[in-house]
Amino acid sequence: MPVYSSPAILLRRMDFGDFDLIVTFFSLERGKIPLIAKSAKKSQKRFGGILELFCELDVVASTGRGRGLPVLQEAGLKSSFSGIRADITKTAYASYWAELIYNWMEEYQRQTQLYYLLKHVLSELDSGHVQQEVLSILFQVRFLNFTGHRPNLNHCLRCRTPLEQLEQNRVLFDIVKGGISCRKCAAGPSTGINLTKGTAKQLLWLEAGDLTKAFRIRFSAAAIKESLELLEAFVPYHLGKQPRSLKFLRQIRQEANVQ
Repeated sequence: MPVYSSPAILLRRMDFGDFDLIVTFFSLERGKIPLIAKSAKKSQKRFGGILELFCELDVVASTGRGRGLPVLQEAGLKSSFSGIRADITKTAYASYWAELIYNWMEEYQRQTQLYYLLKHVLSELDSGHVQQEVLSILFQVRFLNFTGHRPNLNHCLRCRTPLEQLEQNRVLFDIVKGGISCRKCAAGPSTGINLTKGTAKQLLWLEAGDLTKAFRIRFSAAAIKESLELLEAFVPYHLGKQPRSLKFLRQIRQEANVQ
């Protein structure tokens, strides 16, 4: 049976029968891969209790026989990111990112840049050094770019005037058309999302700037609110479905604001 190995981050796990688990990883070498972990629930010695959500592992899998799922043969822990699972808000953010990858990525399609992006934001989320909201903004902006659905924030969709040359301080983002409109072109009723030019510029920098320097940008509370409103509407619209984890994330944030 052919065997392959790769670093991989655990996106999803579910029970399969009395003793097994079906685990879906986002791997560096092969993209999204579903595997069956035999006897994972029956014996703690089998995988040492490391098949936890968001963990980064070195996995070894065999392709199995016939049309069955590949089998997880071995797994070694690289990064546990245990601080995420110990905090309900961090878990909500990580679950949203994981669900986007799970739903959007085709199986066995290598996405090296996206893998390192997910690993980076999980590491920062675990450490707590960067605001959770800013991490989510960064992830969504780059996720859209990698999947070919980047929003147009560079110029007005209709008159093509560059963002820098627009006289007004606010623009309207059209979720359906996927871009901004200036005040003149956006005249009349609209269901778009308003944001400042400053917020649009910050999103553009996050999209193309150095990943390791991305957190030097200081987002105001207003910019964070505008960015999350835009991205959490735009991403599901182009995904074609509302992630269940996003509803949970919004509920957690709302409860935190009430308190």
